[in-house]
Amino acid sequence: MNYGDLKSHFNDLLNRSDITAALTTRFIDQGIARIQRQLRTPMSERVLNVTITSQTESLTLPSDFLEIISLYKDEYELERVSMRKYREIANSAVEGKPRVFVRQAEKLLLHPQPTSGTLTLYYHGEFPALSADSDSNVLTDAAPDIVIYSALTFASDFYLDARAEQFEAKFTQFLTELQEQANDQELQGGTQSVLPAYSFQDE
Repeated sequence: MNYGDLKSHFNDLLNRSDITAALTTRFIDQGIARIQRQLRTPMSERVLNVTITSQTESLTLPSDFLEIISLYKDEYELERVSMRKYREIANSAVEGKPRVFVRQAEKLLLHPQPTSGTLTLYYHGEFPALSADSDSNVLTDAAPDIVIYSALTFASDFYLDARAEQFEAKFTQFLTELQEQANDQELQGGTQSVLPAYSFQDE
């Protein structure tokens, strides 16, 4: 479902004569932001490949970053450690194959620091933003219902709507269904758990 259809369906369900186009857009955008904070499924999985050509102390997180899944250097996975442990080992050999990482603001600090090879970051990322009415993304295509009911929860707060509990219950139902479906795919080893939705190459 594209952005225009989402707004139309949302307005039909809200059924208020005093809703404005600006408020409709705000509620839907707030609804998507709420989903991104809570839902973790293959729809939000991303891959970032970074080619290392010189000594590299850190990896800058992508602008759509939400949560780390794992970080690989060529064929092996790096261990995420606490900042305390990272500082304890940071005085050892600086260069070499990285074995651990820690997050510091928008960067992942690596130790030891690699000088070549490829770093691969698997992460959960934000859904592409919607602007034009013809725009859509993987979330709005696969689960428009959760977007609409998430938006309705914000609208009901704004208008002190008596249907607030109903909207919240439907949103929670859709969220649970999507998360359980994703969890089942992981347990069953389905292809959905293997192939991220987006991949980027940074050289």
